[in-house]
Amino acid sequence: MKKQGIGNTILTIFLSVLSLAWVYPVFMILFNSLKKETAISTDTVFQLPTAETFAGLENYANAVGSKGFVEAFLTSVIITVTSVVAILIFCSMCAWYITRVQNILTKAVYYLFVFSMVVPFQMLMFTLSATADKLDLDTPYNIWIIYLGFGAGLAVFMFAGFMKSIPLEIEEAAMIDGCNPFQTFFTIVLPILKPTLISVGILETMWVWNDYLLPYLVLDRKKYTTVPILIQYFKGSFGRVEMGPMMACIMLTVLPIIIIYLICQKHIIKGVVAGAVKG
Repeated sequence: MKKQGIGNTILTIFLSVLSLAWVYPVFMILFNSLKKETAISTDTVFQLPTAETFAGLENYANAVGSKGFVEAFLTSVIITVTSVVAILIFCSMCAWYITRVQNILTKAVYYLFVFSMVVPFQMLMFTLSATADKLDLDTPYNIWIIYLGFGAGLAVFMFAGFMKSIPLEIEEAAMIDGCNPFQTFFTIVLPILKPTLISVGILETMWVWNDYLLPYLVLDRKKYTTVPILIQYFKGSFGRVEMGPMMACIMLTVLPIIIIYLICQKHIIKGVVAGAVKG
């Protein structure tokens, strides 16, 4: 028991140090977003704000007041919400069908979804850009179709894994009571999937919200920009970079994801515990 206690202590210390290493860059961005423009350089970037270098919320005001920030933020929200909702609904329905209908076709489809996770985006981005242009998928209102295709692999894999732990008798009882397949899924299966829905939703939200390359290639940038794309516009003429507003913009981009994770983390823990009990 003593060895086990010492091992747990060492593991706790190691994970604590590792977590600090992950959180450190976020704090550096936060500290530098509160500095004056002249105080952010290669020599002072790791220093905390002082009375002379503290700029307050000036950088945040400049970032929000910059041309196109509000439009870019709304565009990112539209793309993220539509894409994540589509992934959660369609992929959960697909995983339910795959796990309940056992035949060669469903197994082949499942392995295709799994295989899609190992295909790098760079192999497809040029043909994807041309295809999206021909099909008019270059707006925030229909780019979710592309995100659905790229996000389906992980989502179906996770949903199918959890779906196998749901007793089939529950669905059979619903069928006996007169529920059709759609009613069974949306009234019985979907509420049971809540822990996995939240877990997949957080992962997909982090990916879509922070994604730079796909919107850059697909969207009509003369009309639409996302927040990650807008960040590069703080680079002015002759290579000058407005570091203060850029740091503030990065912080405003990271903040919504942190808030969503902090709100939903208890549901993820509950989902892990529930899955362990069901097994």
